[in-house]
Amino acid sequence: MPNHPNHPNHPKTRHTGSTQGLLWLFGAILTIQGFGSAITEAGWNTSFGVAGLLRAAHVPEWGALLVGCAGVALLATAARRHARSRADRRT
Repeated sequence: MPNHPNHPNHPKTRHTGSTQGLLWLFGAILTIQGFGSAITEAGWNTSFGVAGLLRAAHVPEWGALLVGCAGVALLATAARRHARSRADRRT
């Protein structure tokens, strides 16, 4: 089972601090821009930021929500990698 993480020949992937930081940063930006733009557009009929760009590109209104969901996915990936790296350091 060379693909198993505990196998001696399993390639260790190390995520540098800058890569980890970028995941957190882009995840937060996309989450805030996506959901914030969707809320602002729904509540005040004003498009700005991501929603404004998506409207100019003729993307449906739910496109901003997809951007927010992509941000949440990046944040979840960053959290999972962070937890995994902490667990690897303990062993």
